[in-house]
Amino acid sequence: MSQEAFADRCGFARTYMSRVETGGANPSLDALQTFATALGMPLSELFAGI
Repeated sequence: MSQEAFADRCGFARTYMSRVETGGANPSLDALQTFATALGMPLSELFAGI
């Protein structure tokens, strides 16, 4: 999935997603929950293996 498509699915601007991806922005817990929901997984799975 492209960054733009994922941003659209999450309801965020592509520029915000780009900053998160490159470390220029730190997503809130609410944003992380939105990412997990858009990916169809529980939030805890985003942190699995860290």
